[in-house]
Amino acid sequence: MADGPATALQKALVTALKADTAVAALVGARVYDEPPGDVTRPYVRIGNLETRPFRTDGCMAWSMTFSIEVHSRPLQGRIEAARIGEAVIAALDEQHDDIAVTGFTHSWCQFVTAVTNRDADGQSYRTIAAFETVLDVPA
Repeated sequence: MADGPATALQKALVTALKADTAVAALVGARVYDEPPGDVTRPYVRIGNLETRPFRTDGCMAWSMTFSIEVHSRPLQGRIEAARIGEAVIAALDEQHDDIAVTGFTHSWCQFVTAVTNRDADGQSYRTIAAFETVLDVPA
């Protein structure tokens, strides 16, 4: 069975972020859909993903909003989280041609907003960047 739009996009985002040299320089291969329990910081994970049907000109497409989370270690703090967030944004914003989503045509991907806050532990920082994208179902 082929992946649906959410699963296909998750896989494509992990692949694209791991392949991006600027992101890799900052987090190595620590880009996850779900990080392991003993994960080393800093790392990037796929956050929330909202999928909505989007029909145009008789074609089926998916309008999606997703977030990417950056988790920094306490020693580097806000600067590290923001710097990695900026690399993630550069890797994904308007880069839909470079983000291959298997089974779909990736029409566009745009950065919407980002926030960097102190984590609940009072020491670590997290940047959350939100994006919008559209996946077309090939005819």
